[in-house]
Amino acid sequence: MSEGIVLCRLCASAGPTCCQGGLRDIYITKGDLERIAAYQGRDDFYEFRPPADPDYLDNSNDPVWQAVVFRVDGTRRVLKKNGADCLFLKADGCALPMHIRPLVCRLYPYDYDAVGLHQAFAAGCPVHLVPPDRTLGQCLQIATPDILRWHQALYEELLIEQADAAVTA
Repeated sequence: MSEGIVLCRLCASAGPTCCQGGLRDIYITKGDLERIAAYQGRDDFYEFRPPADPDYLDNSNDPVWQAVVFRVDGTRRVLKKNGADCLFLKADGCALPMHIRPLVCRLYPYDYDAVGLHQAFAAGCPVHLVPPDRTLGQCLQIATPDILRWHQALYEELLIEQADAAVTA
């Protein structure tokens, strides 16, 4: 069994994961939508909804995110849920392969903004489960270049959406 799977199972045993509990919405870019729709052969997996956590609206530390992600009515394009869990969460993990998953899912639990990755991890990630001689990336079997590439892709897709919105406005 791979170390990444063990870490994910330890996380799941510690309480609701990032995919469960209804407190997190999974924002998807138009690029995510297109990738998932092509893989699934359907596009009924998303909706526009306001954040589950109203404090999220007050998060102004990332002006690019604030300017692009939220529509005028305060809603965002997010994955639908199955009860309180992500629609794609299955008993053995995510039903989507890594290269199809939303970019924010690939980046979690790394915290970031338009400038780059932060030293701290996202709230709720049980980083105390990471052995002291390993990095979180090693335990999740995610290479730093991949994380940086996904971050860059996320903000490139956001800026494309911003440019598209400006043209249609």
